[in-house]
Amino acid sequence: MITGKNCIGGRFKADGSVEFRTINPKENVENPMVFLEATKGEIDAAAELAWTAFKTFRNIPGKQRADFLNSIADEILALDKELVDMYMLESGLPEGRAIGERGRTVFQLRSFAELVSNDDWRENTFDAAQPDRKPMPKDDLRKTMIPLGPVAVFGASNFPLAYSTAGGDTASALAAGCPVIVKGHPMHAGTNELVASAIVKAAEKTGMPKGVFSSINGNVQAGVDLVNHPKVKAVGFTGSIGGGRALFDLAAKRDEPIPVFAEMGSINPVIMTANAISNRGRELAKTYAGSITLGTGQFCTNPGLLLTVKTDDTEGFIQELAKKTIAIAPQTMLHPNIKKGYQKKGEDVISQDGVEVVGEYKGDLEPNDAASIIASVSGEAFLKNPKMHQEVFGPFSMVVQCKGETELIQIIDGLEGQLTGTLIAEKDDDLNLAEIVESLQNRVGRIIYNGVPTGVEVCPSMQHGGPYPASTDSRFTAVGIHSIKRWVRPISYQSFPMELLPDHLKK
Repeated sequence: MITGKNCIGGRFKADGSVEFRTINPKENVENPMVFLEATKGEIDAAAELAWTAFKTFRNIPGKQRADFLNSIADEILALDKELVDMYMLESGLPEGRAIGERGRTVFQLRSFAELVSNDDWRENTFDAAQPDRKPMPKDDLRKTMIPLGPVAVFGASNFPLAYSTAGGDTASALAAGCPVIVKGHPMHAGTNELVASAIVKAAEKTGMPKGVFSSINGNVQAGVDLVNHPKVKAVGFTGSIGGGRALFDLAAKRDEPIPVFAEMGSINPVIMTANAISNRGRELAKTYAGSITLGTGQFCTNPGLLLTVKTDDTEGFIQELAKKTIAIAPQTMLHPNIKKGYQKKGEDVISQDGVEVVGEYKGDLEPNDAASIIASVSGEAFLKNPKMHQEVFGPFSMVVQCKGETELIQIIDGLEGQLTGTLIAEKDDDLNLAEIVESLQNRVGRIIYNGVPTGVEVCPSMQHGGPYPASTDSRFTAVGIHSIKRWVRPISYQSFPMELLPDHLKK
């Protein structure tokens, strides 16, 4: 049963009176559940409890934290149809997507449980003392990783489970020994409460300290109060450039600045060589029509920009891409506000000089369905107008026709940071593929060869991040077990007696 309350250190309560509801985007109506925004007092209480819990939680052995993470996974699965139905009600996404995302969430939790079952992830190093070394003796030095402290996690609009309450940020932070305070996404408040209840049950069953997890409802001010609290030591965010940058700036202005690991906007350039288009243009058009419209284009890895050198085959490929894209049935967007944002950003881009709309879905639409769009522009016009470089969050993609390889590379070099870059090429290509790859690697976090960027495998070799504004720190990933490194810092112990060292540094 949904209470609409905030979860403060494991207890569901509501001191405030500001109410809000979620939306059923399929029906375009408000859902019946009423939620109460957290007060500043409740946010303060959650942060203080988290700080108190941190003093214990950071020293709990990894195997016990692993039990906690596995128990969260078990409790999420135990919610069964109730969670799937709520997910669908608040997101408009189909049952298959809900079940798949739940599976990914559980897999992430279990992956981090396995990771922290031993201390290898801490990357411990040992340098033995050399008291007889000349001209100066050398002290014993041992280095390890320790958790930063309570982490604020902001739920994502486009992944109600895998990037939200018990998603990758929360799982990795808890694995590291950091208590978590989640600010649930207001579009998915019911889904957030159900998952929060699962985490609370798991914490109780495995004997975790009170305050190891909290979840608050609210909009902008709740997020501001949370990031400003001095007991919060790091932030995880997945969302828009505007939202991520606002949190980044806010955290930097604190008396004690804290890191914000934000995964933000990306148009994910795809370079298609002329040979590839000539040899398999129809196949590529079909493949990329599916990628552009996957999940209504509401993925951070959506291929929003296709770059190629103009030839006699280019126009035919663009026409085929448009035909295949608009033939795919429209799908519901996550929220009316996201639909409005898609329309506005799309209009901003296609209204620029030199942009041609090659294909746009013109059939009947439900209120929150998105009409897919394929646009085209010359490389020269694209270079001159940065407004064309912005992300259009939805089933939109623009093909840029370059005069030659020099202009193509110039465009890549001039792009903002991206999550991904893709190279579609042939073995006997006459373009300088090595130079294109070098240009891409300076702009992106992951390069795909002859594939699509949509689909982010959860594994150790996945890099999900990139130069700003794809993320706020390109050295880290938001996906996979290495994402735990965001929530820890190195510390060295010099000349310490064995009895005062952490157990994992005794040898």
